[in-house]
Amino acid sequence: MNFTIATSLDEALAAVAAGARPVAGGSDLVVGARQGKAPLPDDVVAIDRIESLGNIDTSAGGVRIGALVTHARLEVDAAIVDAYTALADASALVGSPSTRNVGTLGGNVMNASPAMDTGAPLVVLGAEVELQSTSGSRRIPVGELWTAPGRTSAQPDELCVAIHLPARPATSGSAYVRLEYRRAMEIAVVGAAAAVALDSTGALVSLSIALTAVAPTIIAVQGTGALSGRTLDASVLAEVAELASTQAVPISDLRASDAYRKHCVGVMARRAVDAAARRARGESIGVPVNRTLGIGAAS
Repeated sequence: MNFTIATSLDEALAAVAAGARPVAGGSDLVVGARQGKAPLPDDVVAIDRIESLGNIDTSAGGVRIGALVTHARLEVDAAIVDAYTALADASALVGSPSTRNVGTLGGNVMNASPAMDTGAPLVVLGAEVELQSTSGSRRIPVGELWTAPGRTSAQPDELCVAIHLPARPATSGSAYVRLEYRRAMEIAVVGAAAAVALDSTGALVSLSIALTAVAPTIIAVQGTGALSGRTLDASVLAEVAELASTQAVPISDLRASDAYRKHCVGVMARRAVDAAARRARGESIGVPVNRTLGIGAAS
């Protein structure tokens, strides 16, 4: 294996263009090889020393999150916790403290696991992924990045350099919850994220929901626009659960059957929407929702 340490973005892009695999925290690389998902690459370029990729920038209205920003930082960063709380919820649930301190948002996004915790929040928050190569850069909606488990639409010479989130409406909130069997080092059995905006009367202006671990990629729930203008009551939450369960296409494996996942993802979607709406109304619900409201595995 050839190993290169890049100290600038230009060095990293040149190495990736030559066929090197970029590595930051490296939390998935060896694990994936041991599980037989992919062999270790012949050439690796470490990008963890590129300072420009580790910034969170709020100067342009929304937020630009550098690809090297860690989950540990996202779960406590004031700008993320305040306006993009679902992403903080998800980041706080990733792996263990050691994993969260080395694992990066860019790495999580490019790993393209349908069970990733940060994926559904990024979808409902309208994220775009910034990809750069030696020939230029482009931005694409995060939902268009993932094409299959472990696969993306990025070109082989493109490097994820940032994730962009648009500004959120004033009366809005978001949340991410997951079904889990244990509280640490766990992969979501199913999960759901929701972003809610309310008008001055408390009626829904907009509602976005995305689901984790119930399809080959993270999926956005369709049909939520029909709920706009309604007050978020028990009947609306029941419709939310039905929409999520109906659109889920999970598999059966050792962790759960497809029928169990279809039912539970409806429950998670309902809880995510309820928590997001409560935050939109000004209620303080700590990060992550799972721990604050006692969802998922017991302590």
